[in-house]
Amino acid sequence: MSEAAYVAVDWGTSSLRLWLMDRAGRNVAERRSDEGMMAAAKSGFASVLQSHLDALGAAAGLPVVICGMAGARQGWVEAGYIDTPAPLAAVLEQAVVVSGQPRDIRILPGIAQRDSRAPDVMRGEETQLLGALGGRAAGEVTVCMPGTHSKWVHIRGGMVERFATFMTGELFSVIARDTILSHAVAGAGHAVDSDAFKTAVGTAFEASASVANLLFRVRSGQLLFGGSATAARETISGTLIGLELAAALPERVPETAVTLIASGRLERLYRIALETLAVPFRFVDADDAARRGLALAANAIWKT
Repeated sequence: MSEAAYVAVDWGTSSLRLWLMDRAGRNVAERRSDEGMMAAAKSGFASVLQSHLDALGAAAGLPVVICGMAGARQGWVEAGYIDTPAPLAAVLEQAVVVSGQPRDIRILPGIAQRDSRAPDVMRGEETQLLGALGGRAAGEVTVCMPGTHSKWVHIRGGMVERFATFMTGELFSVIARDTILSHAVAGAGHAVDSDAFKTAVGTAFEASASVANLLFRVRSGQLLFGGSATAARETISGTLIGLELAAALPERVPETAVTLIASGRLERLYRIALETLAVPFRFVDADDAARRGLALAANAIWKT
């Protein structure tokens, strides 16, 4: 792996993504696992990282730049936060050194919103913002970052002015697994029922105050009129995403396109949701954004 100049790591709560990167910021090799912060805190962050580097044959002296939950209070080394209004470029300047390691390892800080009326934090998403928009994004940008805890971020002139987190993904998981609606979705397939999803998005967007009732209708409607488990699952998903969009969109018809940073199934669902509501958007792949953000950080730290 002589081409590699550094290692880039996105270390989340439940997963880890690691890339060997060359000086041009290109991906040379990669590893993915479910050894996120929760698992690594038990087995040891250093040993988890080294096992993946050994598997890729990474050179002993390669430096490592990390974003995400490895920098949380419960992580490897607490990397702290930059407070809003936060210049995206500041993330590049405040990486924390992991001491006592045989190689140079840096962890990027998160961003905090210390507003008693709307306290919020992000850790890892700031690096995706860097990669998607650059360190000094011009103009006004509204960013949607779907996930277990979706983020909606408002940026003006390269400054993160405010943001909000929505527990949409986690609520879906809990509702589909631990409530009466688990019976409605039992046996759901992998396909997306677009019609059921679109209908649910539109209904929840227009009647967000009725979401608790809309969710129960998933079960009662299935009992009384039938319907597939897949349609029930997509109705739950569409209802929760519609609720999120009703709260997060700055206005009913935004003047500028929303920047959607996503991947996989969530990319498809949020694309459909935004199209259903006639909200203009531009798409950025979440993995590409994370890698580019980490590449910017590596260049700022080591002048790669």
